[in-house]
Amino acid sequence: MDETIKIAGIQMSPEILNKDRNLNRCLDFIKITAEERTQLIVFPEATLSGYVFNSLEEVLPVADTIPGVATESITKLCRQLNVYVILGLIEEDRGKYYNSAAFVGPHGLIGKYRKLHLPFLGIDRFLNHGDLPLEVYDTDIGRIGIGICYDMRFPEHSRVLSLLGAEVIVIITNWPQGVEFTPEHTLVTRAYENNVFHIAVNRVGEEGGVKFFGMSKIVDCAGTTISEGKSYEEDIIYAEINPALAREKHRVVIPGRFEADIIRDRRPEFYGIINAPLKDNSRIR
Repeated sequence: MDETIKIAGIQMSPEILNKDRNLNRCLDFIKITAEERTQLIVFPEATLSGYVFNSLEEVLPVADTIPGVATESITKLCRQLNVYVILGLIEEDRGKYYNSAAFVGPHGLIGKYRKLHLPFLGIDRFLNHGDLPLEVYDTDIGRIGIGICYDMRFPEHSRVLSLLGAEVIVIITNWPQGVEFTPEHTLVTRAYENNVFHIAVNRVGEEGGVKFFGMSKIVDCAGTTISEGKSYEEDIIYAEINPALAREKHRVVIPGRFEADIIRDRRPEFYGIINAPLKDNSRIR
């Protein structure tokens, strides 16, 4: 894969507990962006259900399986339009519930990701932690890794995907008002420190007194913003990128005098504590 692809981020306002309406809007947005010759279309976290719930029981009527009704509908359209879609939903699997992303394309379901890091916020308070290993999907449009919202707060997440060969990391989010620094700084840093394209797609609207601010963003491997969504308004952001640029981790400023390789220059033998779980709730000393 060594060519330009076009990405679209759909900064929409889902309606809580209205799965049919949300799914139909997703299908409409896919058609709209496909007309712009977009190849990868990304929706926010929990697009089908909404996010601000006060119990697990509330979300059960709008949970779905993967594959399931929603992914089958989207897959059918992906086949017709030759596009790829990443969509957020609450996944039910054998009595457990996850904050998940489904990745589908022209040939069907490619994979799914379950949110690893759960904040004490909204529906995440009542869900199961993700239990699937991080994975990079090798597709016709590039090598793509996925994260969900709070995952990006942990630099290990993007770094592992980078080490697995990700060229594009997609983060679907429900960023609430008050964390605007996340797209402004954290997203940019993750892209720069891994030399990987990042796209973060946030929602807008209000649920249960919580406002979501939008500001979806696509950044290149150097952390430079190439497309950004509006604040507090529905929007579609587009960008054309060359995923192959993410493969080059060796940067040369002055040959033989000023060079750096962000992968080979690591010293993982000194990082062991990162993988060591805390034995208790005491402060790190």
